[in-house]
Amino acid sequence: MQTLAHIKLGINKKVYFASDFHLGIPNAEKSLEREKKIVKWLNDIEHDAAHIFLVGDIFDFWFEYKTVVPRGYTRLLGKIATLADKGINIHYFTGNHDMWTFGYLEKELGVNLYRNPVEVTINQHSFFVGHGDGLGPGDNGYKFIKKVFASPVSQWLFARLHPNFGIALADFWSRRSRLANGPVDEVFLGEDKEWLVIYCREVLQKKHYNFFIFGHRHLLLDIPLQSNSRYINLGDWFKEPHVAVYDGQTLQLKKCKD
Repeated sequence: MQTLAHIKLGINKKVYFASDFHLGIPNAEKSLEREKKIVKWLNDIEHDAAHIFLVGDIFDFWFEYKTVVPRGYTRLLGKIATLADKGINIHYFTGNHDMWTFGYLEKELGVNLYRNPVEVTINQHSFFVGHGDGLGPGDNGYKFIKKVFASPVSQWLFARLHPNFGIALADFWSRRSRLANGPVDEVFLGEDKEWLVIYCREVLQKKHYNFFIFGHRHLLLDIPLQSNSRYINLGDWFKEPHVAVYDGQTLQLKKCKD
Protein backbone atom coordinates (compact mmCIF):
# COMPACT_ATOMS: atom_id res chain seq x y z
CA MET A 1 0.00 0.00 0.00
CA GLN A 2 1.48 3.33 -1.07
CA THR A 3 0.54 6.54 0.72
CA LEU A 4 0.40 9.67 -1.42
CA ALA A 5 1.14 13.12 -0.14
CA HIS A 6 -1.80 15.05 1.30
CA ILE A 7 -3.64 16.88 -1.48
CA LYS A 8 -5.07 20.29 -0.67
CA LEU A 9 -7.35 21.52 -3.42
CA GLY A 10 -7.26 25.11 -4.55
CA ILE A 11 -10.37 27.22 -4.93
CA ASN A 12 -12.81 25.80 -7.52
CA LYS A 13 -10.48 22.88 -8.25
CA LYS A 14 -11.64 19.25 -8.44
CA VAL A 15 -10.41 15.67 -8.51
CA TYR A 16 -11.75 13.26 -11.15
CA PHE A 17 -11.80 9.45 -11.19
CA ALA A 18 -12.48 7.25 -14.24
CA SER A 19 -11.67 3.68 -15.27
CA ASP A 20 -12.21 0.80 -17.67
CA PHE A 21 -12.04 2.50 -21.05
CA HIS A 22 -10.79 -0.78 -22.57
CA LEU A 23 -9.58 0.94 -25.70
CA GLY A 24 -8.94 -1.49 -28.54
CA ILE A 25 -12.19 -3.46 -28.38
CA PRO A 26 -14.51 -4.60 -29.82
CA ASN A 27 -13.01 -3.19 -33.03
CA ALA A 28 -11.04 -0.19 -34.27
CA GLU A 29 -14.14 1.82 -35.20
CA LYS A 30 -15.92 1.45 -31.84
CA SER A 31 -12.68 1.96 -29.93
CA LEU A 32 -11.99 5.22 -31.78
CA GLU A 33 -15.52 6.41 -31.09
CA ARG A 34 -14.99 5.75 -27.38
CA GLU A 35 -11.55 7.37 -27.42
CA LYS A 36 -13.00 10.58 -28.85
CA LYS A 37 -15.59 10.66 -26.04
CA ILE A 38 -12.82 10.27 -23.47
CA VAL A 39 -10.79 13.09 -25.00
CA LYS A 40 -13.89 15.30 -25.07
CA TRP A 41 -14.42 14.61 -21.37
CA LEU A 42 -10.79 15.53 -20.66
CA ASN A 43 -11.24 18.75 -22.65
CA ASP A 44 -14.37 19.57 -20.64
CA ILE A 45 -12.68 19.16 -17.25
CA GLU A 46 -9.34 20.73 -18.12
CA HIS A 47 -10.29 24.11 -16.65
CA ASP A 48 -10.90 22.85 -13.10
CA ALA A 49 -9.08 19.51 -12.79
CA ALA A 50 -6.25 19.49 -10.26
CA HIS A 51 -5.84 15.69 -10.23
CA ILE A 52 -7.15 12.98 -12.54
CA PHE A 53 -7.12 9.35 -11.40
CA LEU A 54 -7.29 6.82 -14.27
CA VAL A 55 -8.09 3.68 -12.32
CA GLY A 56 -7.00 0.82 -14.58
CA ASP A 57 -7.85 -1.01 -17.80
CA ILE A 58 -7.48 2.13 -19.85
CA PHE A 59 -6.41 -0.18 -22.67
CA ASP A 60 -7.82 -3.63 -23.26
CA PHE A 61 -4.25 -4.72 -23.90
CA TRP A 62 -0.96 -2.90 -23.45
CA PHE A 63 2.56 -4.28 -23.73
CA GLU A 64 5.70 -2.16 -24.11
CA TYR A 65 8.48 -3.78 -26.02
CA LYS A 66 11.86 -2.09 -25.65
CA THR A 67 11.37 0.01 -28.79
CA VAL A 68 7.71 -0.69 -29.67
CA VAL A 69 4.38 0.23 -28.07
CA PRO A 70 0.90 -0.77 -29.26
CA ARG A 71 -0.37 1.07 -32.29
CA GLY A 72 -3.14 3.65 -31.92
CA TYR A 73 -4.64 5.72 -29.09
CA THR A 74 -2.82 8.83 -30.35
CA ARG A 75 -5.58 11.24 -29.36
CA LEU A 76 -5.75 10.03 -25.76
CA LEU A 77 -2.02 9.71 -25.24
CA GLY A 78 -1.44 13.19 -26.65
CA LYS A 79 -4.17 14.68 -24.49
CA ILE A 80 -2.80 13.11 -21.32
CA ALA A 81 0.67 14.45 -22.12
CA THR A 82 -0.78 17.93 -22.72
CA LEU A 83 -2.64 17.90 -19.40
CA ALA A 84 0.46 16.75 -17.54
CA ASP A 85 2.53 19.47 -19.23
CA LYS A 86 0.01 22.03 -17.94
CA GLY A 87 0.58 20.88 -14.38
CA ILE A 88 -2.48 18.65 -13.92
CA ASN A 89 -1.51 15.57 -11.93
CA ILE A 90 -2.39 12.36 -13.79
CA HIS A 91 -2.47 9.23 -11.60
CA TYR A 92 -2.44 6.11 -13.77
CA PHE A 93 -3.23 2.69 -12.28
CA THR A 94 -2.44 -0.51 -14.12
CA GLY A 95 -5.34 -2.94 -14.43
CA ASN A 96 -5.53 -6.62 -15.22
CA HIS A 97 -5.59 -5.82 -18.97
CA ASP A 98 -2.81 -3.24 -19.17
CA MET A 99 -0.27 -4.18 -16.49
CA TRP A 100 2.66 -4.60 -18.87
CA THR A 101 3.96 -1.05 -18.88
CA PHE A 102 7.66 -0.46 -18.23
CA GLY A 103 8.33 3.28 -18.20
CA TYR A 104 6.92 4.63 -21.46
CA LEU A 105 3.79 6.18 -19.93
CA GLU A 106 5.74 7.86 -17.13
CA LYS A 107 8.54 9.16 -19.34
CA GLU A 108 6.56 10.16 -22.43
CA LEU A 109 3.28 11.30 -20.87
CA GLY A 110 4.38 12.42 -17.42
CA VAL A 111 1.90 10.33 -15.45
CA ASN A 112 2.34 8.95 -11.94
CA LEU A 113 2.00 5.18 -12.28
CA TYR A 114 0.80 2.72 -9.62
CA ARG A 115 0.59 -1.06 -9.70
CA ASN A 116 -1.18 -1.42 -6.36
CA PRO A 117 -3.88 0.49 -4.47
CA VAL A 118 -2.93 3.75 -2.82
CA GLU A 119 -4.28 5.77 0.08
CA VAL A 120 -4.47 9.53 -0.06
CA THR A 121 -6.06 12.31 1.96
CA ILE A 122 -7.68 15.03 -0.13
CA ASN A 123 -8.71 18.04 1.91
CA GLN A 124 -10.38 16.45 4.96
CA HIS A 125 -11.39 13.12 3.37
CA SER A 126 -9.45 9.87 3.13
CA PHE A 127 -9.47 7.80 -0.07
CA PHE A 128 -8.50 4.19 -0.87
CA VAL A 129 -8.04 3.92 -4.65
CA GLY A 130 -7.14 0.96 -6.86
CA HIS A 131 -8.26 -0.96 -9.91
CA GLY A 132 -9.74 -3.69 -7.72
CA ASP A 133 -8.53 -6.87 -9.41
CA GLY A 134 -7.28 -9.60 -7.10
CA LEU A 135 -8.66 -8.01 -3.93
CA GLY A 136 -11.00 -9.73 -1.51
CA PRO A 137 -11.93 -13.39 -1.14
CA GLY A 138 -12.16 -16.00 -3.89
CA ASP A 139 -11.12 -15.70 -7.55
CA ASN A 140 -8.04 -17.77 -6.80
CA GLY A 141 -7.61 -18.78 -10.43
CA TYR A 142 -7.24 -15.18 -11.53
CA LYS A 143 -4.94 -14.36 -8.61
CA PHE A 144 -2.62 -17.16 -9.75
CA ILE A 145 -2.70 -15.97 -13.36
CA LYS A 146 -1.97 -12.40 -12.24
CA LYS A 147 1.17 -13.60 -10.46
CA VAL A 148 2.25 -15.38 -13.62
CA PHE A 149 1.63 -12.27 -15.77
CA ALA A 150 3.48 -10.07 -13.27
CA SER A 151 6.49 -12.39 -13.26
CA PRO A 152 9.62 -10.88 -14.85
CA VAL A 153 10.26 -14.28 -16.47
CA SER A 154 6.85 -14.27 -18.16
CA GLN A 155 7.34 -10.70 -19.31
CA TRP A 156 10.81 -11.50 -20.70
CA LEU A 157 9.47 -14.54 -22.59
CA PHE A 158 6.55 -12.57 -24.07
CA ALA A 159 8.94 -9.83 -25.17
CA ARG A 160 10.78 -12.40 -27.27
CA LEU A 161 7.69 -12.72 -29.48
CA HIS A 162 7.44 -10.51 -32.54
CA PRO A 163 4.98 -7.67 -31.80
CA ASN A 164 2.74 -8.68 -34.72
CA PHE A 165 2.29 -12.14 -33.22
CA GLY A 166 2.46 -11.22 -29.53
CA ILE A 167 -0.14 -8.44 -29.64
CA ALA A 168 -2.44 -10.48 -31.90
CA LEU A 169 -2.21 -13.40 -29.46
CA ALA A 170 -2.97 -11.14 -26.49
CA ASP A 171 -5.94 -9.58 -28.30
CA PHE A 172 -7.31 -13.05 -29.02
CA TRP A 173 -7.15 -14.12 -25.38
CA SER A 174 -8.58 -10.80 -24.18
CA ARG A 175 -11.60 -11.12 -26.46
CA ARG A 176 -12.07 -14.74 -25.47
CA SER A 177 -12.02 -13.79 -21.78
CA ARG A 178 -14.56 -11.03 -22.40
CA LEU A 179 -16.93 -13.39 -24.20
CA ALA A 180 -16.72 -15.82 -21.30
CA ASN A 181 -16.93 -13.33 -18.43
CA GLY A 182 -18.78 -10.36 -19.89
CA PRO A 183 -22.28 -11.41 -18.73
CA VAL A 184 -20.95 -12.18 -15.23
CA ASP A 185 -19.28 -8.77 -14.99
CA GLU A 186 -22.64 -7.05 -15.47
CA VAL A 187 -24.54 -8.86 -12.70
CA PHE A 188 -24.69 -7.41 -9.20
CA LEU A 189 -24.24 -10.28 -6.74
CA GLY A 190 -25.58 -8.53 -3.65
CA GLU A 191 -23.62 -6.73 -0.95
CA ASP A 192 -22.94 -9.92 0.99
CA LYS A 193 -21.34 -11.58 -2.07
CA GLU A 194 -19.65 -8.73 -3.89
CA TRP A 195 -15.99 -9.41 -3.13
CA LEU A 196 -14.91 -5.77 -3.26
CA VAL A 197 -17.62 -4.86 -0.73
CA ILE A 198 -16.38 -7.68 1.49
CA TYR A 199 -12.80 -6.46 1.05
CA CYS A 200 -13.71 -2.86 1.96
CA ARG A 201 -15.44 -3.97 5.13
CA GLU A 202 -12.41 -6.04 6.11
CA VAL A 203 -10.15 -3.01 5.59
CA LEU A 204 -12.47 -0.84 7.68
CA GLN A 205 -11.94 -3.14 10.64
CA LYS A 206 -8.34 -1.95 10.69
CA LYS A 207 -8.49 1.60 9.32
CA HIS A 208 -11.20 4.05 8.33
CA TYR A 209 -11.51 5.55 4.86
CA ASN A 210 -14.22 7.89 3.67
CA PHE A 211 -14.17 6.59 0.12
CA PHE A 212 -13.10 3.34 -1.52
CA ILE A 213 -12.85 3.87 -5.28
CA PHE A 214 -12.38 0.95 -7.68
CA GLY A 215 -12.96 -0.04 -11.28
CA HIS A 216 -12.67 -3.56 -12.72
CA ARG A 217 -16.19 -4.68 -11.79
CA HIS A 218 -17.86 -2.99 -14.82
CA LEU A 219 -20.80 -1.99 -12.63
CA LEU A 220 -21.73 1.50 -11.50
CA LEU A 221 -22.04 1.19 -7.72
CA ASP A 222 -22.33 3.56 -4.76
CA ILE A 223 -22.72 1.54 -1.56
CA PRO A 224 -22.66 2.88 2.02
CA LEU A 225 -20.35 0.74 4.14
CA GLN A 226 -20.69 2.37 7.55
CA SER A 227 -21.05 5.84 8.94
CA ASN A 228 -19.20 8.26 6.66
CA SER A 229 -17.71 5.56 4.41
CA ARG A 230 -18.72 4.59 0.86
CA TYR A 231 -17.65 2.10 -1.79
CA ILE A 232 -17.70 3.54 -5.31
CA ASN A 233 -17.27 1.46 -8.44
CA LEU A 234 -16.76 3.54 -11.56
CA GLY A 235 -18.36 1.20 -14.09
CA ASP A 236 -17.03 1.24 -17.66
CA TRP A 237 -17.27 3.36 -20.81
CA PHE A 238 -19.20 0.98 -23.07
CA LYS A 239 -22.78 2.18 -22.44
CA GLU A 240 -23.28 5.21 -20.17
CA PRO A 241 -19.87 6.52 -19.10
CA HIS A 242 -19.69 7.93 -15.59
CA VAL A 243 -16.91 9.47 -13.53
CA ALA A 244 -16.54 10.29 -9.85
CA VAL A 245 -15.97 13.96 -9.03
CA TYR A 246 -14.66 15.32 -5.73
CA ASP A 247 -15.00 19.07 -5.24
CA GLY A 248 -13.21 19.31 -1.93
CA GLN A 249 -16.32 18.60 0.15
CA THR A 250 -18.49 15.97 -1.57
CA LEU A 251 -17.96 13.05 -3.96
CA GLN A 252 -20.51 12.42 -6.70
CA LEU A 253 -20.91 9.97 -9.57
CA LYS A 254 -21.75 11.93 -12.69
CA LYS A 255 -22.74 10.85 -16.19
CA CYS A 256 -20.43 12.20 -18.87
CA LYS A 257 -21.99 14.47 -21.46
CA ASP A 258 -22.15 13.26 -25.06
